[in-house]
Amino acid sequence: MPVFQDYQRRLRAVFNPDMYHGWGKKRNYFEGWYIKIVDPTERFAFAFIPGISFDAEGKTHAFLQVMDGKNKRAVYHDFAAVDFQPAVDKFYLDLGKNQFSAASLSLDLPDIRGSVSFKNTTPWPKMLGAPGVMGWYSFVPFMECKHGVVSLFHHLEGGLEINGEYVDFTDGIGYIEKDWGRSFPAAYVWLQCNHFNHDSPVSLMASVAKIPWLGTHFIGFLVGFYFEKKLYRFATYTGAKRTTRTEGQTATMTFESGKNRLEIKATQPPGVDLVSPLPHGMAGKVNESLEATIGVKFYRNGKLIFSDTGRNAGMEIAGEVQKLFL
Repeated sequence: MPVFQDYQRRLRAVFNPDMYHGWGKKRNYFEGWYIKIVDPTERFAFAFIPGISFDAEGKTHAFLQVMDGKNKRAVYHDFAAVDFQPAVDKFYLDLGKNQFSAASLSLDLPDIRGSVSFKNTTPWPKMLGAPGVMGWYSFVPFMECKHGVVSLFHHLEGGLEINGEYVDFTDGIGYIEKDWGRSFPAAYVWLQCNHFNHDSPVSLMASVAKIPWLGTHFIGFLVGFYFEKKLYRFATYTGAKRTTRTEGQTATMTFESGKNRLEIKATQPPGVDLVSPLPHGMAGKVNESLEATIGVKFYRNGKLIFSDTGRNAGMEIAGEVQKLFL
């Protein structure tokens, strides 16, 4: 019965990517959520990454990484696996005395305490055959890493006491995504930004990665541009076209789908090293910044309808990214 119950829970999670997918997993598996919050003054930018890891020998631990993007600091909090308690029907996680969900976070750490709620979240829309950002790849069981977007854009309410200082995040901006599988890709560029000079919410998420596939590999990409209450998708599975170029810590990418064209030029300043998953456990490192700048131009029918430079952007350039060139 437990095996069948784990299968049922994993099947339910396929159609609800926000949820925990690791029921019954014993080895070579990780899962984690990425919860980004920026206060309204933009002086504080944090990412909280709760998750769990099973290494090749079956050793398991839970974790919470805290990234202070403005001060370029990161802390890795280690937890016993028993402290990791996900809900079976939604994204809700108890991790020791800390709680995380699509609606809020609550922290009780040595240097950070408090709670922040997420208002008017913007989930990635579900479509027939495409329950999340992965599209039909959501149903492929052997992929190295899968990705989900819980909320593209939302406002914040509440505050945190950080190293003895109370920080009010009310009216700030947040974003939530997640990853699960065996390992991060060997080479990828990832970026995300919500801070643009526009009257209505704008959000950008883009990822280009080397994807192992049946003994070979392909260059896959996932892009979501949320603008004027509409999500524009550019992805491998939609048949979109892309070009990618990196030079140092600058990535230039163009995506085209039908009558839409998205141009991105993003630069990652020095950031902070985060622990990342490899096939044998949480043994990798990736440098991420929450102070990247992202130039974005969006064309429809050849007409420029959006042009701006985003700030407070999350960005990672990892591995042999020259393999992503096209």
